[in-house]
Amino acid sequence: MMAMVQTGIRQRQSVSRQGSATKAESKNQNKGSRQGKMKTRPGTGTQQDLLCMNAGDLTQERDRTIWQRTGDKILDESDGIKVKVDSAALSNQRQAPTDFSNIYSKDLLPASGGEEVTKEFLQELLNVLLGYICKTNQRSTKVLDYHHPHQLKEGLEGFTLQLTDQPETLEQILVDCRDTLKYGVNSGHPRFFNQLSSGLDLIGLAGEWLTSTANCNMFTYEVSPVFILMEEVLLKKMQDIVGWSKDEGDGLFCPGGSISNLYSILVARYHFYPEVKTRGMRALPRLALFTSEHSHYSIKKSAAVLGFGSENVIVVKCDERGKMIPVELESSIIAAEEKDLVPFYVNATAGTTVYGAFDPLDAIADICHRHDLWMHVDAAWGGGLLMSDRHRMKLKGIERAWSVTWNPHKMMGVPLQCSVILIKKRGLLQECNELGAEYLFQRDKPYDVSYDTGDKSIQCGRHVDVFKFWLMWKAKGSQGFGSQVNKCLENAEYLYDELQRRAGFELVFEHKPEHSNVCFWYIPPSLRVLPPGPERDAKLHHVAPRIKHRMMEKGSTLVGYQPFGDKVNFFRCVFSNPATQQEDVDFLLNEICQLGENL
Repeated sequence: MMAMVQTGIRQRQSVSRQGSATKAESKNQNKGSRQGKMKTRPGTGTQQDLLCMNAGDLTQERDRTIWQRTGDKILDESDGIKVKVDSAALSNQRQAPTDFSNIYSKDLLPASGGEEVTKEFLQELLNVLLGYICKTNQRSTKVLDYHHPHQLKEGLEGFTLQLTDQPETLEQILVDCRDTLKYGVNSGHPRFFNQLSSGLDLIGLAGEWLTSTANCNMFTYEVSPVFILMEEVLLKKMQDIVGWSKDEGDGLFCPGGSISNLYSILVARYHFYPEVKTRGMRALPRLALFTSEHSHYSIKKSAAVLGFGSENVIVVKCDERGKMIPVELESSIIAAEEKDLVPFYVNATAGTTVYGAFDPLDAIADICHRHDLWMHVDAAWGGGLLMSDRHRMKLKGIERAWSVTWNPHKMMGVPLQCSVILIKKRGLLQECNELGAEYLFQRDKPYDVSYDTGDKSIQCGRHVDVFKFWLMWKAKGSQGFGSQVNKCLENAEYLYDELQRRAGFELVFEHKPEHSNVCFWYIPPSLRVLPPGPERDAKLHHVAPRIKHRMMEKGSTLVGYQPFGDKVNFFRCVFSNPATQQEDVDFLLNEICQLGENL
C-alpha cells in the first residue's frame, strides 16, 4: 500500500510539473529563440512522454485511486485503508525540480558535492529517453520528422549544431538531447523498413548503457576481464552453432560486417602467403578473389584497401533469384588461371543485401576444396537464421567454410554495432596480426596472457560490443532468438502474399522469399495501361524515388529502393524488427498506394 501511495504522489507531482512546463514550452516555441528553447524542460513534458500513459489511462488511474489528504494521513478511498505518511517527507517529494539553467557540467561528479545534482541530471535525461522509447512503440508517432540538411545546419527552434567556446548549461544540454532524438530517424519504430538493422531491444539497450558506463577497452584481460571472457563465451557459442568442432575456431567482434569481411581476406592471404606480413604485396603473385554479382560491395572495397586492386575481384554470375551459379564460379577460376592470376579466395553470401538470397554453400565448398581455395561465407545478414530450427537449413554447408561473417545487429536485433568474424583455424588470427606492443602485451603478467586478445585485431582500442549481446542471449535464450527470426520471416511471407493479391504491385522475382527481403514495384494507375517495355520502364524508374520523397516528408513510414542490373528502381522491404505486425505491412502498402496514386 505504501508503494501505491508513493505512486499516487509521483503521478500528481508529474501532472503538476507538466502543466506549467507545457505552457512554458508553448510560450518559448513562439519566441523561436535559443534562449527561449533553453527554458523548455525535456524531462517535464507530457504525461504520455514520461509514463507512456494516454489521457484515458490517466483518467482511469485517477478514478481508481482517489486521494484525499487529512493532516498526516492519506486516505485511499478505493479500499478504505488508511496509511500514515510523514508530512515532511511528503513536502520533500513535492519540491520543485532542479533548475538546470545555471548549472554546468563542471558541477557534476567528480565535483565536490556533485552527487545530488548528478542524480537529478541523469534522472531528467532518463525521462527524455523513456519518453522517446515509449513513442517508438506508438504507431501514431512519426518514423522521422524530416528536414533538409541546410535546415538542420541553420538551426531549428533554438536547436543548433554549431559548437561554442563557452560551455552551455545543463538545461540546454537536456534540450539538445531531446531535439537530437526528435530530428533523427526512429529506427525502432514498427514501420521502419528501410535498413537491415531495425528495432529497439530494451535488454540490448540496457547492455549498451552499462557498457558506456564501464567505458572499458577490449585489448587486455587486465582492463576488461569480464568482457574478454564474455567474448570468448559468445564466440564459442556461435562457432558451435555454425557447426565447427570444439577444437576449432577463433574470432573477434568487429566494427561492422565490412570490417569482418576485410579480416577474412586479410587472414586468407596470410594463410597462403605468410611472408606478406613483412615483405608486402611485392613478394606475392597477382592474386584473384571471387564473389557473386549480388554480394556486398565490401569485398571489392576490402580488395582495394588491402592492395589487391578491385580489378582482381572476379564477379561471378547469379541466377534470377540472386544465387551464385557454381558452374560459373568454376569456369571463372579456370579462366583466371589462364590469365596467370592466382585464385586464393571465394566469398559466398548467405543472405544477399538486396534479394536476400543464399548461395549454394555445399556446391561452392566442393569447388573450393578441389582448387584449394579459402572459402568465406558472408552471413552478415543471413547468419541469424542459424538460430531458427525452421530456417537454418538455408545455410547448409556453412560448417565447411574457413571463415564466417555474422552480424547480430541485423537479424538478431542487437543494438548497433555488433559484428563477428569467425576463423576456423585457431591461432591464425593472432599470427596474422600480432606485433606484441610491449606497453600492452607483456609476457610476464600474473595471469594467462592468451586472454590479452587485442593483438588479434588490426585495431588497438576496441569498443565493447559483447555485453549487450550476451545480456540479450541471457534474457531470450537461443529459442527466443529463433522465435524472433521466425516472426520476421512470417511478416515477409505475408507481404509476399499481399503483393500478389493487390492490384498495382509487381514482384521483382516470382519466387517466395528465402529471407525477410521482399522486392517489388508499385505501378501507378497512369502506367498500368502501358505494356511492359522500355517506355514503361523509363517512367517506372522515377516512381519509387518520388514516393520515397513524399514518404520522408510525411514521416509515416520508411522503406528503401534501388535499381539492380537491368531492373529499374524498385522497393526493397526488409523485416528485422519483431515489433512489426501484419497491420504495419498493410499500412505500408496502403501508404505507397496513397502517395503514388497520382504519379
